[in-house]
Amino acid sequence: MNSAGRLDVAVVGAGRVGPVLGAALRAAGHRITGVSARTRANAERVEALLPDVPWIEPGDAFAADLVLFAVPDDVLGPLVSRLARNVRAGQLVVHTSGLHGTGVLGPAAANGALPLALHPAMTFTGTSLDLQRLLGAAVAVTSSAVLAPVADALVREWGASPVAVADAERALYHAALAHGSNHLVTLVAQALDAARAAVGDNAERVLRPLLQAALENVLAHGDEALTGPVARGDAGTVATHLRVLTDHDPRTAATYVQLAGVATDRAQASGRLTAALAEAVRTQLHRTGEP
Repeated sequence: MNSAGRLDVAVVGAGRVGPVLGAALRAAGHRITGVSARTRANAERVEALLPDVPWIEPGDAFAADLVLFAVPDDVLGPLVSRLARNVRAGQLVVHTSGLHGTGVLGPAAANGALPLALHPAMTFTGTSLDLQRLLGAAVAVTSSAVLAPVADALVREWGASPVAVADAERALYHAALAHGSNHLVTLVAQALDAARAAVGDNAERVLRPLLQAALENVLAHGDEALTGPVARGDAGTVATHLRVLTDHDPRTAATYVQLAGVATDRAQASGRLTAALAEAVRTQLHRTGEP
């Protein structure tokens, strides 16, 4: 570390995350000494984010004060094990995986590295647009108590907010985010397809305010935000939905059945639906696919 408390940082991984976080650290005054990747397929995008930063070999990244691993979850462990011999004692080794805590950095820590797990809870495009999205975003932090102030400082230099996540809870944390965000994309894409078949190019305009309101409401009120035929116990409407969705796309109908079943269970458990109305909805859901 130089006299101003700034770090030399090397980024391992040239996907959507690493170069963006490198650019955020560079904006905070740190020096990005190199980017390492298996290929340079993303060179144009990476160089737009980190101009004049050289491409380096993975082992050379450990000349830096901080090595930032931003690689896929399943790649991280084997890569750290392979490169751990390059670690210098007292060196910060950070990864951005949501799934893993600091345990995956064990081989590096055994050689004297200081391990941190920092996962931004946001979707990345891999462009400068993400720098604005980072502002105020939550970052899951897993670290020792001794290193917690260092993790806090790095996250705040990204413009984000640290949220402590215990090592043992990282997998559940990551599953929650993947279920909420990735499956939301699939759900909305199916809804868009169906809406386009009904209203053409107006589908996005019709859905946007409704989906935005639904998201805000459920984040604020949980199951109380549920509206529509399931919440009302309108089994006949559910049956009509399933008929038209099956004609449109059986896969969308199957998704509707799965989610409506869970919604029915939660609506009944929260007192929104009586047992009789819930059973009427389930009866229609179970008839899907029958001749």
